[in-house]
Amino acid sequence: MTATQKAPTEQPKTASDTGARPYASVNPYTGRTEKEFPFLETGEIDGVIERAHAAFQEWRKLSVEERAAIVGRAAELMTERRDEYAALITLEMGKRIQEAAGEIMLAASILEYYAKNGPRFLEPRTIDVLKGEAIVENEPVGVLLAIEPWNYPFYQAVRVAGPNLVLGNTILLKHAELNPQCALALEQVFRDAGAPEGVYTNVFLQIPDVERVIGDRRVQGVTLTGSERAGASVAEIAGRNLKKSVLELGGSDPFIVLDAEDLGKTVKAATMGRMQNSGQACIAAKRIIVTADVYEPFVEGLTQAFSTFTPGDPADPATTLAPLSSERAAQDLQAQIQDAIDKGATVLAGGKRPDHDGAFVEATLLADVTPEMRAYKEELFGPAAVVYKVADEDEAVALANDSDYGLGAAVFSSDVDRARAVADRLEAGMVWINQPTGSSAELPFGGVKRSGYGRELSELGMFEFANRRLTRVLPAKKAEKPSAG
Repeated sequence: MTATQKAPTEQPKTASDTGARPYASVNPYTGRTEKEFPFLETGEIDGVIERAHAAFQEWRKLSVEERAAIVGRAAELMTERRDEYAALITLEMGKRIQEAAGEIMLAASILEYYAKNGPRFLEPRTIDVLKGEAIVENEPVGVLLAIEPWNYPFYQAVRVAGPNLVLGNTILLKHAELNPQCALALEQVFRDAGAPEGVYTNVFLQIPDVERVIGDRRVQGVTLTGSERAGASVAEIAGRNLKKSVLELGGSDPFIVLDAEDLGKTVKAATMGRMQNSGQACIAAKRIIVTADVYEPFVEGLTQAFSTFTPGDPADPATTLAPLSSERAAQDLQAQIQDAIDKGATVLAGGKRPDHDGAFVEATLLADVTPEMRAYKEELFGPAAVVYKVADEDEAVALANDSDYGLGAAVFSSDVDRARAVADRLEAGMVWINQPTGSSAELPFGGVKRSGYGRELSELGMFEFANRRLTRVLPAKKAEKPSAG
């Protein structure tokens, strides 16, 4: 085993039997700690970075087609191992098994997309000039540190890996401490696909060692998906060391309903937009804003829909409500809900922890939420939504934009022109019309305001960590002929 793959402790135990450990697979449904992994020793970090740096020198020499073929093979292997990897996701963060399988297929589609399109995206581009020629070529920059979260443990990581491996960068992955087995599986799939040692390396870093890695002269950039607090810390370290950073942080996405010609369809979309992954998604529909004309029937339907979710084993395909990723996550969400209730919010559905073992919170729908409540400004990361009644489009836009976040948004109307007019006024990196906010390989992903900066996925995702090098060529002056004499 390498320094990043030390033997786990195999004996299962309950979380209460052990103190806080570095990286651990803790099943949020049973509370059992299945495996534990030690941190990478600080003294080993230099060697890991050096291997990634040395690998970069060779990896960049391969043709883009050769690199793309390896990434394409990783997509094939991920698809073949879908059930195995989905089970790991369900074990480590509690995602319903169908959604976990869907995540694996989405991750594989991203790798396949860059394997197919990356070489075309990276073709040199000629600039029209009056004399000579000018060419912009896309070159890799070196070793990157990717700091990734637990809520989509495969999808989030390949958003970085796909474009950057095809480009020619090498990657150090610092995954969330909840997902050690998913992190190791990702490392293995690239190795099995043919990536040389050091091209994609999992590192079980301690938080204090993150600064050490970012500051190393061989590391050329850092990308993070996570909390505002983590993003601010990473951006500060990167800025101090003059390193490029990309941040995808939190979101409190509005879901605006202007009218509902098909009420049932719109209710279903709002329910799916909020409850996918038990609400643990940065682009989930967290603030549902409905015009007065359709508010009553829409909220009645939404309340009924939320009331149908019942907790169960996420590995059972019949389960409709999975646990949150951890007991701490469940406690934090419940505290936000209780704060709103204590300050006068109306509970339309849920509002409590169910009488069920595991890190569950009921599917909760709140109304009458006001600015002094935490639920008005904070991101609710779990199965809880807030619904608001507004008079018209202007009030809907004002409420939607009254947030520190600006990741995604959705607008629903039978009049697409009306929906587009509202979408154009929203402060968001992504707006979806008549569909919940989502993600696909060909679509750029990212936000504004405190939701971060930079873009992943699509062609744009190829160039965040690329040296777009200009080569300017002028004709050589001809030597003057000597005069006859």
